Amino acid sequence: MTQHRLVVISLDSLGFRDLNELRELVPNVAKLMDRGTWVKRVQGIFPTLTYPSHTSIITGQYPAVHGIVNNTKLQPQRLSPDWYWYRKDIKSVPLYDVARKAGLTTAAFLWPVTAGSKIDYNLAEIFPNRIWTNQVLVSLKASSPWFLMQMNHRYGQLRRGIKQPWLDDFITACAVDTLKNKRPDLTLIHLVDMDSMRHRYGVRSSAAKAALQRLDGRVARIIRATKDAGTFDQTNFVVLGDHYQINVHKMIHLNQLFAKHGWLTPVDGKTTYKGNWWVTAKTCDGETYVYTRGRVDQGEVKAVIARAEGVAHIYDGAAAVKRGADPRCAFLVEAQPGYYFTDEVNRPAVVEDVDPASLGTHDRYRGVHGYGPDQPNYFTTAVFAGPDVQAGATVAGAHLVDEGPTFAALLGLTYPAPTAGQPIQGVLRNEVHRETE
Repeated sequence: MTQHRLVVISLDSLGFRDLNELRELVPNVAKLMDRGTWVKRVQGIFPTLTYPSHTSIITGQYPAVHGIVNNTKLQPQRLSPDWYWYRKDIKSVPLYDVARKAGLTTAAFLWPVTAGSKIDYNLAEIFPNRIWTNQVLVSLKASSPWFLMQMNHRYGQLRRGIKQPWLDDFITACAVDTLKNKRPDLTLIHLVDMDSMRHRYGVRSSAAKAALQRLDGRVARIIRATKDAGTFDQTNFVVLGDHYQINVHKMIHLNQLFAKHGWLTPVDGKTTYKGNWWVTAKTCDGETYVYTRGRVDQGEVKAVIARAEGVAHIYDGAAAVKRGADPRCAFLVEAQPGYYFTDEVNRPAVVEDVDPASLGTHDRYRGVHGYGPDQPNYFTTAVFAGPDVQAGATVAGAHLVDEGPTFAALLGLTYPAPTAGQPIQGVLRNEVHRETE
């Protein structure tokens, strides 16, 4: 197979239902579906969060192996914990490192967990989380500094901080510029407009549908950039989601429950708690990890959790690892649809309704993800198109960890160690046998 370029566009929270039921809103993605292969139902990982999911996509491994087990770190005394921003936290080899070692040029635009990486043209996803720093300084340290300065100079007027949809407009402009002028071999683009609108307004809200239409326009501009650069005919494209979302109306504060049992110590008047805990919940929104230390009766902990309203499943540590989640957890707890978890204490009750007036503030949502990937109608999806992709084909299903190995096959690359995922059968044009519906 001739060496071709690859452009991966992640539309955060894009689901199978979006392309199956709302195709009229995405005419440009629909064109890719017609001339390529639609992998219809892609099953995510435990938990279905953005940072673990994108790391599973790009490494072909589950969180238990690659180490990005959550979006944020366990920092109970911080209202805003640090995220897993940095490449150094990944324990597996991401495809962009494989590409670099093979002599290919790489570019990434807000692709999660790439801060401090050796990507050639990198605008890392990160925000200032300390009062003594600012967006410019943390971004310069985390990204390709000169490249970031150039992009900010040219397109910084499009942004309004990190608010959507303006941030996606900025990122799209930077990606278009880079595809036209740098022509990287591997380009990774992460657009978050629809995910933000679903969190704030709901999964099938008019705001979410409008964001889906905006994303389709951005996909068109990115494709147009390769035509302007003269690289379109040599470029394979992937448009994918990382997870879907579910509407919610109630919050579960398990740490409130643990505080009542003396297993952690709240900070007076705050929703945070002290570091001297024996049992703690660490939210993944639709799921939560529960960690224990010291001589704690885990049977008692499990019984306490099981009595909480809105709890659907409790997986013990071994069951969590089997599902690819954090090996360090005592339990992985899943909420019923309509419920999600927070880390908060000093709340009026263990379970609260979400006040509509609070939507858009910290941990107050109308839609969330993070549930187990086996929830009904909860699949994400992926569309492949280009010179090395089967035309006019569909594949019934795949797993999120299969996407990275498929990217590697399109680039003619091989991961240095076996991956949990395998190239998706039915996508590559040169396959003798293909599995379709």
